[in-house]
Order: sequence, then structure tokens, then C-alpha cells
Amino acid sequence: MSSGAVGTTWNVVVTLPEASFVDACRLLGRWGKVKRTHFYNVLAMRVADPRAFLHDFAQAVAEAPGLRNIVSHVVPAHRTFDFQTHEDFAQKARDILHAWLPQLAGASFYVRLHRRGGKEVIASQPEERSLDAMLLQALAEAGTPGRIDFDDPDLVIQVETIDGRAGVSLWNREERKRCPFLGID
Repeated sequence: MSSGAVGTTWNVVVTLPEASFVDACRLLGRWGKVKRTHFYNVLAMRVADPRAFLHDFAQAVAEAPGLRNIVSHVVPAHRTFDFQTHEDFAQKARDILHAWLPQLAGASFYVRLHRRGGKEVIASQPEERSLDAMLLQALAEAGTPGRIDFDDPDLVIQVETIDGRAGVSLWNREERKRCPFLGID
């Protein structure tokens, strides 16, 4: 486990089952810096390349499925940002999601937000609905309407927050199937 700025510059969120902290830090440390957060059984990591990390971690789990006993969820973020207010969060999240409109064009999707801390700044379900609505409107205006599908969407937008930092990822069906440890529900 490492100390220092990882807690404020993370790009991977990890949740743990009971009593696996030491093993998880040892396992994950080969890919990057790992730091305990002040949330129960939640670690933050900083890796050089989140996509490469996802591939490597998925391969490690495929070769040794028991690793899932050490970590519950491992969520690399494609994009991260810091925020202080709801408006700040909303604008930065929308900027990222607007950049992903080409991938979302004509697709089924939904937004899932897992918030840790900051309940006075953002509320998970209202924010998910707001981001879904913004995307549906932008896609319709572009002439490439999308639709919300919670059963088997083409894509899932996953937002993870720890206090005033957010990580945002876009997962397709194949990635979600290959990487059940992403913790998308």
C-alpha cells in the first residue's frame, strides 16, 4: 500500500469483501499505487493506463477466479475530475458524456452512479436520471436517438465518486460480460 496523493488522484476504485485488505493491497500493488480511503472496505488506486489495467486484471481473474474473494469490485475510470459543488460536478460530467455521444448514437444505455461521501453535493438517483435525460435529449437533437434499457443495454456509463473526485467509464456489453468485477448493477 502506498500513501501520498493517490487518494486525491485515483483512477480506479476498489471495494473489498470483509478482511481482505492486506491481500488486496498486495495483489493490486503490482499494477499501481494503492491507498486506503476513509470509507469502509474501499481502496483508491492510481494506475498508468486504466484500459491496460482492466485487460490485465481481467486476465488475472480468468486465470485465478479465487481473486474475486480478495476484491469485490474493481472499477477503472476512463476519465476523472475533481468537483466541489453540484454545478461543478454536473458540468464536468456532462462535458465528458457529450464527448461520448458518437458511441451512444442509436444505442441503449443507462447511467449508474455510486457515490461515496458528498451527499450534500450530489444525490445518486436524481443525478443518474438527470444525466440519462441530458443524453437522450442530445442524441435526439443529433438525429441519433438512444434509449434507456436496464435489462441488457448496449452500453453502461458508470460514475464512481469518492468525496470530491469522480471517475467516469463507458462499458459495452462485451466488457461487462468479460469483467463482472466492474460492479455494475
